[in-house]
Amino acid sequence: MRILIVEDEITLNKTIAEGLQEYGYQTDSSENFKDAEYFIGIRNYDLVLTDLMLPDGDGLDLVGVAKQKNSRTAVVVLSAKDDKNSEIAALKAGADDYIKKPFDFDILIARIEARLRFGGTNVIKIDDLIIDPDEEKIIYLGQEIELKGKPFEVLTHLARHSDQIVSKEQLLDAIWEEPELVTPNVIEVAINQIRQKMDKPLNISTIETVRRRGYRFCFPKKA
Repeated sequence: MRILIVEDEITLNKTIAEGLQEYGYQTDSSENFKDAEYFIGIRNYDLVLTDLMLPDGDGLDLVGVAKQKNSRTAVVVLSAKDDKNSEIAALKAGADDYIKKPFDFDILIARIEARLRFGGTNVIKIDDLIIDPDEEKIIYLGQEIELKGKPFEVLTHLARHSDQIVSKEQLLDAIWEEPELVTPNVIEVAINQIRQKMDKPLNISTIETVRRRGYRFCFPKKA
């Protein structure tokens, strides 16, 4: 899962990023509104963790930007403001949670995990197909499918964004730790494995190739 951290305190930003990476999350970091808006525009995030007060903008406006890009993206606001009105304003703006500074990092992780679960980003159930990212397990009509590693992650990401066409570049950014070090053909390899190990044996179609644009999750659709 990929998380965008928007925090202008450089030391805190780095500390949060390193901590999240230790828990297995992929992270991008921004210290201002403009860069955060750019990241949200080019990548898909499971969660955005943003400071309320940014040097060039308002964190509440960033909530709207993230939700407009993908309503499923969870947004957690961090703020030194501990008054009731600020918290209410953030939640009314669309934030999924509000955490006051200073905070305990273990509590932050627990709140993030809870929010991701609440947001429906873990188990995905579509008709008779169940995808469980935590267990790296796929079940169709009661039958478990052997699909692991990057092909599983590609399928999961596309299923989470089933209403979107996802480009190769977006898949690389969302799934690979260092996307700049791999070539786009790894996506084609992963898609081919999904089709060979899952779609073909089950006589279903899960991934649609959209010419020159990318891929789209298309289940349920009979092959």
